[in-house]
Amino acid sequence: MRWTSMLAIYVLFWAFSVFLVLPFGVRTADEAGVERVPGQADSAPHDFRVGRTALRVTIVASALFLLFLANYEFGWLTTDMLDVLDIANGL
Repeated sequence: MRWTSMLAIYVLFWAFSVFLVLPFGVRTADEAGVERVPGQADSAPHDFRVGRTALRVTIVASALFLLFLANYEFGWLTTDMLDVLDIANGL
């Protein structure tokens, strides 16, 4: 696999990992014991830390990408294994 393909796939893993990581470690204003800003949603985070979230996302994305790359190299799971309808052999 070319390095440009690996980079593109890693960026995709990173972007999807954001949605996996965002819900964890979030405290609302009520949980933090501070007043809410008028018009603020009840579920809005009190203190969002971009650096910590980016570090967590990078760790998760790297782990998932390494699993993907290992599967690509060693062929643990192939598309033939996922063909549950067995379309190639005509059911």
